[in-house]
Amino acid sequence: MPRASTIAHARADKKAGKAPTTQAGNFVHDEIEAVRKGKHGVRSAKQAIAIGLSEARRAGVDVPPKKGAAKAAKSGESKAAPRRASSESTAKRASAALKALKREGTAGASPKALSAQAKRAAGTHTAAERSAAAKKAASTKGAAGRSEAARKAARTRAAGKGSAR
Repeated sequence: MPRASTIAHARADKKAGKAPTTQAGNFVHDEIEAVRKGKHGVRSAKQAIAIGLSEARRAGVDVPPKKGAAKAAKSGESKAAPRRASSESTAKRASAALKALKREGTAGASPKALSAQAKRAAGTHTAAERSAAAKKAASTKGAAGRSEAARKAARTRAAGKGSAR
């Protein structure tokens, strides 16, 4: 269950004109923190992100479905509508899913795993797509946000000078 502050943050992002994926970012962040605290585990960073996006969708954020899922739904490849499950079997399924997650490790939400996932995801986008996303991010950030981002970038560059890469 997402926190009220997360939902409020997503609403504020929507009001600011930010992308649905940005609105969902706080849900993903909460999920990663839950895994790191040991509430449950995940097999991969991708799974942690998927759980966060799923919670965002349930909370009303208009995150588009995965590319393959949207195509399958449009072409009618998905199965016929299943019978409505009883609340008892729904509760059993939810309980089983949580038990399965509790058996998983927390390495999927480590900084190293998330970094590797981000690099893989970035590799699927063209330079033009990445540029357009950066331009939109800059336009919705506001003057104070851009100024803070510039200060953070300068700190990051300064911190990287001393380390061997």
